[in-house]
Amino acid sequence: MSSHPRIGFIGAGNMASALAGGLLARGWPAASLWLADPSAAQLAAHSGRGLRTTTDNAELAAAVDVLVLSVKPQVMADVLKPIAGIARARRPLIISIAAGIPVASLQRWLGAALPVVRAMPNTPALVQAGAAGLFASAEVGEDQRRLAEQVLGAVGLSLWVEREDLIDAVTAVSGSGPAYFFYVMESMIAAGVALGLDERDARALTLQTALGAAQMAITADVGPAELRRRVTSPAGTTEQAVRVFDESGLGDIFQRALAACADRGAEMARELGGRD
Repeated sequence: MSSHPRIGFIGAGNMASALAGGLLARGWPAASLWLADPSAAQLAAHSGRGLRTTTDNAELAAAVDVLVLSVKPQVMADVLKPIAGIARARRPLIISIAAGIPVASLQRWLGAALPVVRAMPNTPALVQAGAAGLFASAEVGEDQRRLAEQVLGAVGLSLWVEREDLIDAVTAVSGSGPAYFFYVMESMIAAGVALGLDERDARALTLQTALGAAQMAITADVGPAELRRRVTSPAGTTEQAVRVFDESGLGDIFQRALAACADRGAEMARELGGRD
């Protein structure tokens, strides 16, 4: 395998485009990146950057060392079965970023115990600030694990989990996590407006505060709980807000919300993975 293995994306949507763009930005040769999609229009922008494009999944599968599956979970079986013979012959590393599809189902549709990495990225990958959890099947070698880290790490943080069921926890924390923060932002903006701020000002203050708090938490040598304690003066303004959160059971609400998300992920795996 060369220093820049050929990586092919089946499905040229937003996440595949972000990953390909991240790899390009990190020096991956455009000629070693392939994208396949039934829409020629979807592929046009990529071919303009020098990437190899095709509307034929089989052509891509026959050419690459890493096959990234970035199609909707509902069509995964239909996408894999026609290229299963090629995959069995070439034995590429398979990376699936489709939610809810277990490794066993991917291997069953491919007809062999191929090396599979199941990944759960999130939408901030679109701005090179993503977070992804990865799980490797037993067939994945160390070089392939490092390669998977390079692919997902091209758009942010990537980390491994040792059990496949923990992908549901990753989904609950980071996969769906951006929506929780957007919800908090939305609520803070509305509260600011209710207190008399102009909507534009409330939005600007909220978003910059979210950015600043995240940056502080990333760079600090203590955890978020200690950072919160440091800005919560006794009998001060922040303490009054935090007291309302505590009295409302906000921590418990988050626990129940993320548990519901993880449960739905496991349910989807049973529903989608059981298809023939």
